[in-house]
Amino acid sequence: MSSMIEVKELQKSFGNLEVLKKVTFTVDPGETVAVIGPSGSGKSTMLRSLVHLEEVTGGSIIIQGQALVDNGSYAGPAQIRGITAKMGMVFQHFNLFPHLTVRGNLELAPRTLKRESNSEIAARSMDLLSKVGLADKADVYPSMLSGGQKQRVAIARALMLNPDILLFDEPTSALDPELTGEVLRVIRQLAEEKMTMIIVTHEMNFARDVSDRVIFMDKGEVAESGTPEQIFGSPKLARTRSFLKL
Repeated sequence: MSSMIEVKELQKSFGNLEVLKKVTFTVDPGETVAVIGPSGSGKSTMLRSLVHLEEVTGGSIIIQGQALVDNGSYAGPAQIRGITAKMGMVFQHFNLFPHLTVRGNLELAPRTLKRESNSEIAARSMDLLSKVGLADKADVYPSMLSGGQKQRVAIARALMLNPDILLFDEPTSALDPELTGEVLRVIRQLAEEKMTMIIVTHEMNFARDVSDRVIFMDKGEVAESGTPEQIFGSPKLARTRSFLKL
């Protein structure tokens, strides 16, 4: 079984500041990988580089066997678009379009790409809104929604283009604690359906419950990785233990 995502010796610098130091890991099809670590450890930069929202300075990113970047040199623009189109991204602050209804937010990208009929797009947007428990909000604007509802709309929107991989960047950090659960329920359901996911999160209990594997990043590198039982139960490194307060 070949990896869905292969990251090799990824490096990223802003001037003299090394944000990513030879980060290496793989993600298998259907695997949920949680990425944890202190603020400033490079988690979000690593995640954003997978969808070409950040340019790396060295290393390779191979998505489903296709090199987005190979030893620091990027594929051509059309290839980059093709590779990143296989991934959906859910951001910390939802990034919904305020002037579009919930349904309009879901349907904008598929209608722009014109790969299928409007009726197919409309049917799928309602299916996905039902899946995240928001079919009744299809025609309201984002300003009428709670943070948890906005984030569930953002997840449904990411699913509209049928991605093979979903990336989550701190999906609950902008939410009140009581709204976090409804978003985590949707992500847990996707994990049960074997969607390939990388979730950068500070929700340790959720990372322990839902992931197949946990990557602990610190100071721009993968310090330790393993099963949730290993990382949360008996981490090898003192810095992992101290981060988890074990």
